[in-house]
Amino acid sequence: MPQGSLTQHLFDLGENVCSPLTWKQRIQIAMDVARGMEYLYSLAPQIFIHRDLKPSNILLGSDMRAKVADFGLVKIAPDGKNSVWTRSAGTFGYLAPEYGATGRVTTKADVYAFGVVLMQLITGRKAVDDTLPDENPHLVTWFCKILSNKEHFPMAIDQTINPDEETMESIYRVAELAGHCTTHKPYQRPNMEHVVNILSPLIGQWKPTSHKLEHKFPTFHGVEDIYGFDQHMSLPLQRWRTM
Repeated sequence: MPQGSLTQHLFDLGENVCSPLTWKQRIQIAMDVARGMEYLYSLAPQIFIHRDLKPSNILLGSDMRAKVADFGLVKIAPDGKNSVWTRSAGTFGYLAPEYGATGRVTTKADVYAFGVVLMQLITGRKAVDDTLPDENPHLVTWFCKILSNKEHFPMAIDQTINPDEETMESIYRVAELAGHCTTHKPYQRPNMEHVVNILSPLIGQWKPTSHKLEHKFPTFHGVEDIYGFDQHMSLPLQRWRTM
């Protein structure tokens, strides 16, 4: 992919001569990944559990749009189920607690890893950083602790973002979502459809880029008028509606 991996743009800026990601780029990357994972769970012929979602497995195109990559550890859930028993595999710092303890992996384990990625998009920190002796090296533990103190939370934000008031509201919304995604109990984590619905309003409403459509369809008020597609629905609902 032309722009390499998300890792290069979060942690290796100097080595790769990369410009810091804007918040708009970060939230779009999060949305792209969420939609990719939603497809694996809801739209693909079978349920695929990635098991190794992390920044180095999120690749960026020339337009900085993200693709989920590296399916070497993927597991296919049996028909009618969303979990599978297997030996633990993945990357420390992104492993859901129940997966490491029991070997039972579900889609909610990927949701946990996605929550860690959200935290990294906000903070620019690695999932585990042993170079921080005075702080908790485990990102999830540190982040959830600082999230509970709204006054101290701005200090956790990647300094390269330099957010204004509106951006701060968006960041805090994503931070709360990250906290929900990484809760200890898997049943308390949201599914990916919910994640997409939370992120969608933060991206902004989609608008057609071609004025020809508006000329050809003078009563055009949105893509639903032409294609029967409602942008406010989650992906699974959109698919059923258009089939």
